Amino acid sequence: MAVVASGEGESRVVLRKVSWETFEALLAETDRAGVRFTYDEGVLEIMSPSTKHERIKTLLARMIETMTLELGIPIASSGSSTLKTQLKQKGIEPDECYYVANEPRVRGKIEIDLNDDPFPDLAIEIDISSSSLDQLRVYAALGISEVWICDGQAIQVYQLGEDKSYVPVDRSPSFPFLPTDQVEDFLGRAHTADETTWLRSFQAWVRSELKQ
Repeated sequence: MAVVASGEGESRVVLRKVSWETFEALLAETDRAGVRFTYDEGVLEIMSPSTKHERIKTLLARMIETMTLELGIPIASSGSSTLKTQLKQKGIEPDECYYVANEPRVRGKIEIDLNDDPFPDLAIEIDISSSSLDQLRVYAALGISEVWICDGQAIQVYQLGEDKSYVPVDRSPSFPFLPTDQVEDFLGRAHTADETTWLRSFQAWVRSELKQ
């Protein structure tokens, strides 16, 4: 049975009683044109992102990558790589994800094998039209230590606790010096100038406020 929902230019299709083998077969399809999957114990959500969705995730990624470049913080970008575990019947494709604390463990690797290598430290989800599945439940099962969820304006940061559930926190564990409200402020300014000028203003702020 399929449940179809749409909103904010996005569409989400939910399929139930999908086997892990079917999920793997769908992942292997080469022409998914930006479609993203979330899988949780037989339930598969297929999401087609909107232009707004893709723009916001790119802006956030550019801010993170500019900041870490300016501050000399080693990271490894994994984009929308499929994160999955057959043992727990969970899989998800974040909008962006990064290795920060675990960057040395994947440094220089073109292909990352999640059976042996660690999962990313930070995942970013743009949740303009809310997912039908509990994405945090999936991320928790994968052991992702930090998740940012952005509704297009506000950003909520979640940290994985010792009980393997997420708690909302005021600052990013990966970048505790970075005020979340400043990220939101710059995100809100993105439409006031061309992207290059906007990013330069963020770069200047990093240099003046964070690069001490």
